[in-house]
Amino acid sequence: MAASEAVPFAKTGGLADAVSALSLALAKLGHEVRVVIPRYYSISRDSLKKLEGAMGVPVGGGEEWCAVYTAKLPGSAKQGSVPVYFIDHENFFGRDGIYGTPKEPDFLDNPRRFTFFCRSVFQLCRKIDWFPEILHAHDWPSALAPVFLKYGEKRGPRGKSGSFAGTVSVLTIHNLGYQGVYSRDNYPYTNLGWDIFHEAGFDDWNMMNFLKVGINCAGKLNTVSPNYALETRTQAHGFRLDGALRYRSADYLGILNGIDTAIWNPAKDPHIPRPYSAADMSGKAEAKEALQRKFSLPPEPDIPLIGMVTRLTGQKGVGELFYPGYGSAWSICRDMRVQMVLLGSGEAWCEHEAGSLSSRLSNFKAHIGYREDLSHLIEAGSDFFLMPSRYEPCGLNQMYSLNYGTLPIVRNTGGLADTVENYNQDTGAGTGFMFNDLTPPAIYNTVGWAVWAYYNRRPHIEAMRLRGMKQNFSWKKSAEKYIKMYEDCLASKA
Repeated sequence: MAASEAVPFAKTGGLADAVSALSLALAKLGHEVRVVIPRYYSISRDSLKKLEGAMGVPVGGGEEWCAVYTAKLPGSAKQGSVPVYFIDHENFFGRDGIYGTPKEPDFLDNPRRFTFFCRSVFQLCRKIDWFPEILHAHDWPSALAPVFLKYGEKRGPRGKSGSFAGTVSVLTIHNLGYQGVYSRDNYPYTNLGWDIFHEAGFDDWNMMNFLKVGINCAGKLNTVSPNYALETRTQAHGFRLDGALRYRSADYLGILNGIDTAIWNPAKDPHIPRPYSAADMSGKAEAKEALQRKFSLPPEPDIPLIGMVTRLTGQKGVGELFYPGYGSAWSICRDMRVQMVLLGSGEAWCEHEAGSLSSRLSNFKAHIGYREDLSHLIEAGSDFFLMPSRYEPCGLNQMYSLNYGTLPIVRNTGGLADTVENYNQDTGAGTGFMFNDLTPPAIYNTVGWAVWAYYNRRPHIEAMRLRGMKQNFSWKKSAEKYIKMYEDCLASKA
């Protein structure tokens, strides 16, 4: 696994969770898995073991030298040993931030940082004398690894020790909106010839596109939900790479992410007042009261409570929900007998507006920032969980919500459509409430529909909660599909 993030070492989003959870699930199923990420400034060397000797990486017409550290992925002892290797290069990775900082959101040298990292993957394998059958790259920061495999590393007879002749590559797209598009002036640093620039497909309107060339060169491709795999092949959701993905359709599929049920499990969650399960839901009422008190809301058990844990960015639909004079949150809290709580951070205007709504509305409260204990309490104590995403490759919170008997209110897109079944008010079937168009009226009306069902179809709500808690979102199920993809990739290259 070559990735820019992996929990608990470095994380900015769901990519980090997926890399570690998938690695552990594969190891538990009997496979030998190793993970490599950069050693960022935030990862202390004190808890790592240093491998003997420096490591040279051929880039930029010469060599960059680095050190390598190692540790075990937490959970390895019980589920199978998963070593993690850390590429330690002080100039590239010894700084605050993974991709950037608030003052510099995208580091100017990111193309060189991650070109170096992708090339270092192969030097690491030589250093530890371990040559994998599958090189699994994740998102644009590691997307050059399949390119280097195809155009520089496949030497020697198949299966010969010390070569990558028997190695095939897989690239997982966690979010197509982030592609790593930079000036082609950075291309010579790859040490690949200009003939390969055009043959491999680096070119993107006279720039170089990391994700695009990874898509062209990887043996197999996947993304993190079946519906998102379909959406990304359309112009509306393809971020200009829909043509490349349609061309690779035979090698491109969607595999839904799982969730870590050891952490997100109401039956043994240490962050909620009392554990509960589908057999005994009484603990959920206690969680609701605790959540109301935590956010200084009246502890009224019969008022529907809507929770949100989100990044306050355009992708998450916050403009349609919170933008002053336009968003629907004000109208929802003004017109409906509901309570709403928000945990999140992001764009400054949205943080300011959330704070303003908290001061002006008695039934809306926001906590700007992130706290793990609060996120668990919101999942457990809410009646509904709102996710009005513009696009959502997979989404985890709607699966957490279903696991906790909290009904998602979501847009019909990406992984949300794969995991939530829309409510049928005639039969009571479904596990949540869905809308199609991302507009303030659509959000308002769908929240109103859910609130109406809460007050007028309470048996349906209770049945939907139990139905959601019985869903299977385990990583074992997802890992088995990844194994099938690996086997198909190996067979196709045989």
